[in-house]
Amino acid sequence: MRIRRKKHLKERIEAVSDLLFIADYSVPDSREAIKNKTYFDFNKIYINDNPVDLEIGCGKGGFVCGMATRHPERNYLAVELLDNIIVMAVENCVNHGLSNVRFFNCGAEYLPKYICNKSISNLYLNFSPPFPGDRYENRRLTNSRLVGFYKDFLTIDGVIHLKTDNKDFFDYSFSQFVKFGFDVVDTTSKVKSGEVENVVTEYEKKFMSEKLPIYYLIAKNKTCE
Repeated sequence: MRIRRKKHLKERIEAVSDLLFIADYSVPDSREAIKNKTYFDFNKIYINDNPVDLEIGCGKGGFVCGMATRHPERNYLAVELLDNIIVMAVENCVNHGLSNVRFFNCGAEYLPKYICNKSISNLYLNFSPPFPGDRYENRRLTNSRLVGFYKDFLTIDGVIHLKTDNKDFFDYSFSQFVKFGFDVVDTTSKVKSGEVENVVTEYEKKFMSEKLPIYYLIAKNKTCE
């Protein structure tokens, strides 16, 4: 579905520019672009040294705003490819008066240019597009190349949290994380019972109202390099 261009988008983006970073696409080939590192200085960005958590595909920002509200002792970086969408997420954050969230308008394949190794404690993938079929595998947020990046980003014992309504995508992602040496656990029953913390997203509310199954996992980084 095509998303309409927001009215006054440029002005709205400029109004929240202190919270929103925009990726440099002057080198269109991401494999070449990421060779020139311009890492974020998180201590400078957040003016503290609190742990940083990353959400890729933040949508309108409901999840990251919920987590940041619950955990003021943590910092959050929310990534979204579409500028039309991320501007709403930043405005949502502003409306909540949150100071521990920053936003990044960027495609996931460019993130290694900006995020240094072992700097992320938790990584969240919420209802990522499943892109079914082998033809579109390279567009999934859990394809081999991206999972390799995530493993580098995470601290030792850092954790990936994934939730999806698509069982095939869940199974695919589970196997990808296992392949890269993560300790992977299906936490679906624990989330539903309240044993595992969960901020319900907009999609999640919709699926729950329709009584559709939702699947959850955590993948713990066990790298000892």
